Parts: sequence; C-alpha cells; structure tokens
Amino acid sequence: MSVSGPANELNGITPLQQMVASCSGALLTSLFVTPLDVVKIRLQAQSSPFSKGKCFVYCNGLMDHICVCENGNTKAWYKAPGQFRGTLDAFVKIIRNEGLKSLWSGLPPTLVMAVPATVIYFTCYDQLCAFLKRSLGCSPDKAPLLAGALARVGSATVISPLELMRTKMQSRKLSYRELHVCLQSSVATDGWLALWKGLGPTLLRDVPFSAMYWYNYEQGKKWLCEKYGTREPTFMITFTSGAVSGSIAAIATLPFDVVTPRIHCVQMNSRCCCKLKTISKLIIQFLSFAGFLPRLIKVAPACAVMISTYEIGKSFFRKRNADRELQKSSEHNFTSE
Repeated sequence: MSVSGPANELNGITPLQQMVASCSGALLTSLFVTPLDVVKIRLQAQSSPFSKGKCFVYCNGLMDHICVCENGNTKAWYKAPGQFRGTLDAFVKIIRNEGLKSLWSGLPPTLVMAVPATVIYFTCYDQLCAFLKRSLGCSPDKAPLLAGALARVGSATVISPLELMRTKMQSRKLSYRELHVCLQSSVATDGWLALWKGLGPTLLRDVPFSAMYWYNYEQGKKWLCEKYGTREPTFMITFTSGAVSGSIAAIATLPFDVVTPRIHCVQMNSRCCCKLKTISKLIIQFLSFAGFLPRLIKVAPACAVMISTYEIGKSFFRKRNADRELQKSSEHNFTSE
C-alpha cells in the first residue's frame, strides 16, 4: 500500500504524523500550564503543610497525578520554604529565590505518563471520528461526541496501570523487584482488576468531559470558519474554539472533577481501606462544590494551547504531504512524456 493511501483517507495525514503533532502539543501545553499548578501546590502546602504519606493532586495541563509526600524528605520541591501572600507574589518569589526552572518542578516524571496518554487520546479520536463518518455513516455532528468518549476510555484504560505503578513507587520508594512483588500480591488478592484501581472515578469525569469538549470544539470551529469565510481553521479559530469548548466541559463536569482526586487519594493512601461507604460519603460531600474559577484558569488555556498546536501540526503535515504528492505527480508526467 502506498503512503498516500492512508494519508488521503484521514484528511491528508498519516497516524504517525498525528502522533507527532499531538506529542508537540502535549509538550507545549505542559510547559505552559505546569507553573500554574506548581504555584497552587506551594500555596496549598503553605496553608496546610504536607505530612508524611499525605496525597496531593499535581496537574501538568494534560493529566492529574496523585503524588504522595515522601518520608522525611524536607527538600522536596513542594515543601520548599516560602511565605507567599497570593498567586502573583508566589510567582515572583519562587523565580527570585529558587530560579525560573523551579516553576516546572516535578514535571519530568509526570510527562512520562502524560505524553503517551495524550498521543493515544488525540490519535484515537481522529481515527475513530474518520471511521465513524466513513464506515458507519455516522452524522458529522454525532461522530465527535462518540469518538471523543471512546478515545478517552481507551487512553485512560491503557495508562491507568502505569500511573498506579508510578504512584506506588513514589510513595514507598520501591525497587522494580519490590514493585513486581507488590503488584503480584494485589493481583492475587483482588484479581487483575486491581491494576485499574481508580479507573472508574477517572472515567466518570473524563468521558463526559471529552464527549462535550470534542462536540463543542468541532461545532465552534465549523461556525467560526463559516463566519470568517475560510476553509482551513486559523490559529485564532482553533485557539478560541478550544478555550470555549474546554470551559463549557469544565463547568459541566466540575462536581466530578472535585470528587475524583479525593477518591484517588483515599485509594492510594496505604492507611485507608477504600470502602464503598467512604467513596459514597465523598461523592455526597463534594458534588455540591461550586468554585469553578480555579478549574477554568487551568483547563481553558490548556485546551486552547493543546488543540491549536495539534491543529497547526496537522496542517503542516497535510501541506507537506500534498506538496510531495504534487511533486511525484509532476515527475510521473515528465517521465511519461
């Protein structure tokens, strides 16, 4: 099969090129959003110091990660001393006293999980969306809704066991051999589903978010393209559509976003027995939470940067493939003459 075959079937680009574009978007999003969460965690640690074994949620703009405070480690980035009067003051003092790179503390370990998850998610979405429209005759309006939900289920299911391993290694400083024994014991006790502990609450939040996000994004992008009379979406169109659709999905799924990290903290805490009653109490307690501004500040720019970078990457490869096909066609015509 020629290279042009699959490229033409999926809007002029190959799955590998989609992966490269999504990987670039993931890296840029992490570089942009991580400082916001680092400051948030430092402020949180200042008001309520983290004790041994305590969990906190760390986000690099792509994924939420459960981090467990290390035993007796006073040099950890989230325990660094500092008196901050607010977000802006924290930014200034961290840069002045600890250096600019401190704003990206803790980023490398989380990227190991976040980049593969994002690559799987975005590539699966485009592949599924094209498949639903082409093979199943799904309407253009409904395809993003279903493809977004299925892509999120797939990426979360693949990454969940890896995230569980990362958290266990970080919380207890396990060697790979000890980790193997620990996981083997969990599987022997609770079965293979033990590797996907915490997947349920994650899907409860991420699947509705993903379905709403892609539906609103595609609709918004289509509307803006028609409004400004352009066939190809510009950077501002994709950026605006991503920010607005991300904001709508974030507000709609806010209760589940509040519940999910707390359930994960309960599940990852070795001292806690994660019973159904505990999770039920958490859900009832936090479903009425109303503060959506912190989530919007993080989600809206992350969605905008990620999707606009991804679309720019796809446009680049699409143009590159079209130029190659044109060159091949010209060479073929020349040799035929």
